[in-house]
Amino acid sequence: MPVPVTIITGFLGSGKTTLLNRLLLQPALERAAVIINEFGEVGIDHLLVSAPAENMVLLDTGCLCCTVRGDLVQTLTDLHAKRESGAVPPFSHLIIETTGLADPVPVLQTVVADEALKGVYRLHDVVTLVDAVHGEAQLDSHPESVKQAAVADALLISKTDLAAPAAVLSLRERLTRLNPGAELHDVVRGEIDPAVFLRGGVYEPAAKGEDVERWLHEARHAHAHSHRSHADVNRHDSHISAFCLYHERPIRRAGLMMWLDMLSGLRGANLLRVKGLLNVEGDPVVVHAVQTVVHEPVVLDAWPTDDRRSRLVFIARDMDRREIERTFDAFDYSPTLTRKTIDPAAYAQFVAAMKGFAG
Repeated sequence: MPVPVTIITGFLGSGKTTLLNRLLLQPALERAAVIINEFGEVGIDHLLVSAPAENMVLLDTGCLCCTVRGDLVQTLTDLHAKRESGAVPPFSHLIIETTGLADPVPVLQTVVADEALKGVYRLHDVVTLVDAVHGEAQLDSHPESVKQAAVADALLISKTDLAAPAAVLSLRERLTRLNPGAELHDVVRGEIDPAVFLRGGVYEPAAKGEDVERWLHEARHAHAHSHRSHADVNRHDSHISAFCLYHERPIRRAGLMMWLDMLSGLRGANLLRVKGLLNVEGDPVVVHAVQTVVHEPVVLDAWPTDDRRSRLVFIARDMDRREIERTFDAFDYSPTLTRKTIDPAAYAQFVAAMKGFAG
């Protein structure tokens, strides 16, 4: 089974390392492995025990920790090889802590779709910490912090005990507008129920229905869109929008693959994250894309509910939902394949549906 991966991100001083310290003391994570960026606020020296291999240490909790030295893919590959050979203790969960200034999207892309890691790791969820004291100012001043919050599955608001209640409420409302699909939790001095931290992860055929629904949270996106206010145009997050789109008719498999390829190729840089549960010729299919990288669609064992509509959640930058809706006719196309070449007429028809989308 692929090892589930949780990415912890958040701006400088948001409390990532404090959270990690607390989590690693929990029995539920006693067989976890941790990857920390070499330039990050490591802060776990008091837990270090010994080094079983280069760049790796055992923690007195029984967990394994290593640092990124260069390419993340190589670090992940090496870690898996050492796990398989017995050079390091077996681990059942992997946590990646990014630096405070990091753009989390490349890390997401690596875990979701890198060919070398397929079948080895799977994305469990993205957890972002936001400082209740300085969070609003950081969102105003640093686009990295906005992106960290926008791609999260769970948003943890730290230092709520140090901030004024009105400031916490304002930050909570802003985060809800920015990423309505994310769960919000308050965290004081890193304390959090490990069950909350570990309950993400839907990206597998055997996922339970409630897990799929929680992963999408399309109802929250619909509610947030209907109550969206005009944001200050000088804010970084005024350029980012989160919304859910629906498609009533079943989608053809060939049309889906063409649509995904064209969407990521034409506007991938603007797509921070796309999640979907689609009716593909009657089958429930989960799709997940991070900018230009599209994860291989996964067929679930069963529909989570009686709702057979296709649902797509977008977190996008400088994009209008209507320009995406105009491309949905492509779902109905069923191009024939002759000698592995898409029928030219069908392809031209598809391109016509995407006309203007690359603008």
